[in-house]
Amino acid sequence: MYYIFHGEDEFSKTEQVNQLRAKMGDPQFADLNTTQLDGRKVSLSELTHACDAVPFLADKRLIIVEGMLTRLEPRRKKSGDETDEEVEEETTPGLAKELAAYLPRLPETTRLVFVETKTLAKNNPILKHAAADKTAHVKEFSALEAKDLPKWIQARVKTKDGTMEAGAVNELAAHVGNDLRLLDNEIEKLLTYRANQPIRGEDVRALVASVSESSIFDLVDAIGQRETRRALKLLHEQLNHNAAPMYLLTMITRQFRLLLQPRDLAARGKTVEQAAAQLKMHPFVAKKTWVQSLNFSLPQLETIYQKLLDADIAIKTGRNEPMLALDLLVVELTQ
Repeated sequence: MYYIFHGEDEFSKTEQVNQLRAKMGDPQFADLNTTQLDGRKVSLSELTHACDAVPFLADKRLIIVEGMLTRLEPRRKKSGDETDEEVEEETTPGLAKELAAYLPRLPETTRLVFVETKTLAKNNPILKHAAADKTAHVKEFSALEAKDLPKWIQARVKTKDGTMEAGAVNELAAHVGNDLRLLDNEIEKLLTYRANQPIRGEDVRALVASVSESSIFDLVDAIGQRETRRALKLLHEQLNHNAAPMYLLTMITRQFRLLLQPRDLAARGKTVEQAAAQLKMHPFVAKKTWVQSLNFSLPQLETIYQKLLDADIAIKTGRNEPMLALDLLVVELTQ
């Protein structure tokens, strides 16, 4: 059995993967039977070796592969003949065929999960293969649109056995936007503060950290320009205004995640107008994000995203004090 989770909603995807982890049984043995692979560079032999391994003191194994199917996306190129028309060409046709041939032989004891940061193209060879395979489970996690945020917030509060006034829901949605991870963090904070009482609009105004989009944009811009001094100054301005370090890290991560999408589209030859339409962004916001994304290459953005994850782990595990971790992160990203 295998799963394909793809789309821009990273929070919901992560929750779905965690649900599969929870079904692995005793955590003591679940960890021994869970393997995570970097799909951007894993070979088919490495993948099959992990999948074919026999579970250790358990009835199943969980293999999580991140970013492999995106490698198989067909690319458009010039035909090279007299018409010079654009044609689709598979980037790694051998790997796609070998993987498609292996999937029907996947052991019954293995749960293989492909996790992709973007929505896969409809002509993705493995996505097409999965459509005809009864052992495949495909789920797309599209980014939540602004109009759907209040409903999501209400449902999320309800799952945590809380209640929230309609006005408070709208204020939270307007303040945070569609970053579901950040919204979940703020909901947790508000529920703890209200202690079994309905969350009100005034609670949102009092507790939700006021980190403006423009400030984060300026900070990321300073990082892109490699201006260490200005980036540190902007960072400490937010900290001096009582912005929580973890909130700042989340907002910085969110901005870099936004930059990845237009930068990828730019690399594919799309225009800023096409990117705005595809990403459903306001033209003004799309243009600002587009221009800023060009300060980075795709490999740089992927590396930065990994460094942001490392900083998050360093803070949560106590390896680094939060403010120190942010300072070190900014210095490292502007080197």
